[in-house]
Amino acid sequence: MKQAIRALGWTIYILWLVLIVFTVTAVYSAFQLGIDFSQEPRTSTSGGTITLLLPFSVDNKGLYDISDLNITTIVKETNRAPISESSTVVPFIPSGSKVNATHNISISLENMASTSLSRLLFYDTNLNVDMTLALSYARVIPLKIATNFTMPWGAPLSNLTIGNLRFTGSRIAVPISLENHSFFNVTGTMRLELINNLNQLVGSGSTEINAPSQSVYSKDVEVTVSDLNIKEVRLYFDTSVFSYGPVVMPVG
Repeated sequence: MKQAIRALGWTIYILWLVLIVFTVTAVYSAFQLGIDFSQEPRTSTSGGTITLLLPFSVDNKGLYDISDLNITTIVKETNRAPISESSTVVPFIPSGSKVNATHNISISLENMASTSLSRLLFYDTNLNVDMTLALSYARVIPLKIATNFTMPWGAPLSNLTIGNLRFTGSRIAVPISLENHSFFNVTGTMRLELINNLNQLVGSGSTEINAPSQSVYSKDVEVTVSDLNIKEVRLYFDTSVFSYGPVVMPVG
């Protein structure tokens, strides 16, 4: 009986020793984890969605394999209204190896243009980004890290302005200008309608728009009208990444 108790005591002692060693080495391994986001981000556009591609690398210098690494980002407007949520999963990173991957943050401008977030088409701001990194060491010990930061947002239709209308007989030249502060090009068609004091449509026209990223766009659009008493101009944008309108611009 004494031998059985003694053996049980040694077993418990060994189990505790193994647990302590495993815990210490796991903590050590956690400090050996290297995550690098220093590479230059890229952008792409497709079907009304802007994607920010963030290359990163994970260097597992620890003693244990890493599994189910998950990076999740939630992008919110300054008033905390959600814009997008994106996740990237790296299933397995062996001990002593380095893995390169890319985390994609996708923002739907079509969705933005149809919601209360449409102001982001016209005004620069800072977006709030909540980032969470979760993983498992040796498929046993979970690790979760959370951080947040801001990301500048440049409006594609910043400082949209209608200049002084110029009348020539039955035609009107409408000066239109804007600044594309975004990281993508704005190309497509801009359509305008002229409304008189009786809220009647008295003329319309369209023109191609080509505003590269970080550029100023300015153009006079000539329209034939049936009434020279113009109260407002309504603009409609149909571009490669979003459609929006009308934008009502008072005249005078």
